[in-house]
Parts: sequence; structure tokens; C-alpha cells
Amino acid sequence: MKGFIGLTKRHLLLYFKDIQSVVFSLLTSIIVFVLYLLFLKGTFVDAINSVMNGLESIINSKDIEMLVNGILLTGIMGSAMITVPYNCLTTVVKDRENKIDYDISATPMKRWQIILSYFVSSVISAFVMTAIIFTIGLITLNAMGDTCLSVKTIIKLYGVIILGAISATAFFMIIVLFFKSSSACAAFFGMLSAATGFVIGAYIPVSQFSDSVQTACNIFPASHITVLFRNTLLSGVLEKINNDIGGLDQGKFAESIQDIFSFQAYMFGEHLKTNMSVIYTCVFASITIIVMTLLYAKTYKRR
Repeated sequence: MKGFIGLTKRHLLLYFKDIQSVVFSLLTSIIVFVLYLLFLKGTFVDAINSVMNGLESIINSKDIEMLVNGILLTGIMGSAMITVPYNCLTTVVKDRENKIDYDISATPMKRWQIILSYFVSSVISAFVMTAIIFTIGLITLNAMGDTCLSVKTIIKLYGVIILGAISATAFFMIIVLFFKSSSACAAFFGMLSAATGFVIGAYIPVSQFSDSVQTACNIFPASHITVLFRNTLLSGVLEKINNDIGGLDQGKFAESIQDIFSFQAYMFGEHLKTNMSVIYTCVFASITIIVMTLLYAKTYKRR
């Protein structure tokens, strides 16, 4: 057990000492924020205004502002919960490239303990980084107005972050096990960063894509995590807006917002409820953890 803890600590220190790696893991989130300031905010506001249907005098403009900013935070968190876990796993590739994995494999530790040390350290690193981003975002939102979030809801959001860190790390662990060099790992990260914003709906709501593309996007657990985060973060302010309307539109405004901004994952012709997204993500994570453990034994030979 001491060897496992020591190895996990070693991986954590290597990641956080590499400032460049930490910064680059946040690159996609920074891009989402910049694009939001440039034009995404206007696009989101226009989409919301298009479904108001004469309710402008009833709905508080500050609530709309909070809703739009919440959508931004969801996009930032969704992208961070993909790029940060992946970047945390670069230690695996670096150890292989520098032949350090041979030394680690020569220790009395079992292979499943070695791979789990990488996994646990990456999950911890990913959670810490994404939790910091969320905390900063939440403080900013609170400074701008009423987020309509209870303490229980905030705890749930941190729970979603933990689930996102576990599922993304397990999935990307399988991918990085095939990389033999840091350059190959970096090249894949470039492609991943470019695709992330579209897959989780940070740039364009996933609901705007065709059914087949929506299904493809929602195969990945990160999309379900983003949906869960969006539901939990925005349900309070959306409920407040709906209460202000007082049933004049029979709840159509809230339904339209949920449809436009994908409050439910769409797969194979069906909209999944949030509890099904949780189950899907947990099952996906469990399978990938088993696969990565078995794959490590095949990919990394004892020397």
C-alpha cells in the first residue's frame, strides 16, 4: 500500500510541477471564454429571445443574463472535464518515452497497482483543477446576481465534477496507453481541443446537429457530464423564470430553453433522463477501468 501511495504522490507532483502542462490543459476552456466574449453570448441571447414570445416585460433581464452566463460556465466546465483529465495522463506517456516504466515495472508492485496509481493521481489532479475553475466561476456568478443555487445543489455539482474526472480519465487512459512519444500525445491533444467545444455543445448547442451527430456526440461520457452539469446548475434560475411567468405560456419557455440547449442527452432516437445519463456514465467508467487495467498488462511488459 505504501508503494501505491508513494507512486500516486509521485505522479501528482510531476503534473503540478509542470506549469506548462497545467496551463495547456486549460487552453480549450480559455478559448471557450474568449469566443463567448466575442460572439457566443450574443448568439445565446438571440436564441433565448426567439422563444420569449411577448414575455419580455415579465421575465427579469438579470435572470436571462444569469442563464446565459450559466450556459457559458457549463461550456467551460464541459471542455475542462475533457482536456484536463487527458493532460493529467501525459505522465504515462512521458514515463514510457523515458523508459521509466521499466523501472516501475521492476518493483514488487503488481501491474494493476501501477496502472491504478496513474489513474488515481490523474483523477485527483483533474478534480482539483476543474473544481478550482468551477469555484472561480461560481463566485463570479454570485457576484453578478442570484444563481438560485442551494448548498445541496452546489454539493451535487462537485459530485458531477468527480464523476466527470473519473469517467474521462478512465476513457483517456485507454488511448494514452497506445502512445509511445510525447509528440504523438500532443498531436492528439490538438485534435481533441479542436473537437471538444462541438462535442459538448460549448460553441453550438448539440440539439442543432442531426440525430446521427447528436448520437455520436453523446456516446462519450463527457457529453452526459455536461448535460448533468447544465441541468443542475441552471435548473434553479430556469425555475425562477418559469415561476415569474406564472403559467401564462404553460411552461413552453422553459421547455424551449431545455430543448435548445440540450438539457437531455439524445441517443438513438431517444432523449435520456438525467438519471439514465448518470447510469450510462457510471457503466461506461466501470467498463473502461476494467479495460485499461487489462490493457496495461498487455501493453507494458516487465523488463
